[in-house]
Amino acid sequence: MSARRPEGANGWLSGILGALLMLLGVGLGAMTEQSAITSRMAFNRHGGEVLDLADAQGPQAGQHGYMVRVAGDIDVVEQPYDADFGQRINTPVLVRHVEMFQWREVRMGSDVHYEQDWVDRPVDAAGFARPAGHANPGAFPITGKQFDASLVKVGGFALSPPLLHELPGSDFITPSASKMPENLAASFSQNGKYLTTSANTSHPRLGDLRISWEVVPIQQVTVFARLDGDRLVPAADADDGKGFDVQLGDRRLVDVLPDVPEPPSMVAVRRVLAVLLAAFGALLLLWRRLPSDRALPVALGAGLLLTGAVAGVMWLGKDLQAAAFWFLAAVVGLAVAVWRLHGAMERR
Repeated sequence: MSARRPEGANGWLSGILGALLMLLGVGLGAMTEQSAITSRMAFNRHGGEVLDLADAQGPQAGQHGYMVRVAGDIDVVEQPYDADFGQRINTPVLVRHVEMFQWREVRMGSDVHYEQDWVDRPVDAAGFARPAGHANPGAFPITGKQFDASLVKVGGFALSPPLLHELPGSDFITPSASKMPENLAASFSQNGKYLTTSANTSHPRLGDLRISWEVVPIQQVTVFARLDGDRLVPAADADDGKGFDVQLGDRRLVDVLPDVPEPPSMVAVRRVLAVLLAAFGALLLLWRRLPSDRALPVALGAGLLLTGAVAGVMWLGKDLQAAAFWFLAAVVGLAVAVWRLHGAMERR
């Protein structure tokens, strides 16, 4: 059994150093938790804790419900199809535009004149200042429409419709007239990137139609969203009111969420170091007051008690699970310290 050490001339120096080390440990723990809290609260504005899955090739177990960042080329698994015109395109979103050659009214100050042009909606000539001689055909026989691909992935993750519709960029494609059904092929002919009903494409007539298709190009994108099974969806509970983002190219998380600070590094190491510093400080205070076989566990318990209690208080009202974890750690530290102190008291 180890005997208690007698007080020496340097005992007060050990006491001061021990107190300083305990304060340093508690301070390091508080700074670490504050950084973690600041980062957590910032991420919560956008939906919660984020997993950076830029190099992943699909969802893994345990990732459900997390906000994630994924990057990669758009992969259209099931292409959209415009059955009316037989157009199937390798794009996540296909939009059919329909225009009619119509009269339109042009006002420049008090001057009013009329010209014929392609317009993507029916123009009601009844509202013209001079409707006589400027009547338009009325409703379109064919309307514009959007076609979404049934399955689009980025980095192995399927995109939900809200994310699909946020994919950036657009191009107009040249349609394939040979794929049109026979009934439409008799009415439409190809003119560059348009299918038109004009007999003379250089001189269209009133009521002629022209059809074009706009697509979202296949390109590299970065997606920030919540993982729901194997799909990326908006975070409905995000404080920013959006809960997702889609950007062109491979963008870092700090570029996608510029208002969120960099997550603290080496959090686990800093937490362990905080406990050890506080414990070593307690050991210096106890070393000359308790036997060595008692001082060490009591000091470790005291270090865990102090850092755990401070961290638990800091997490209150922000994350009850984190607060409960730290309070449990503090209780364990208290139990160890009391247990060994009680043993020391019994031996006296």
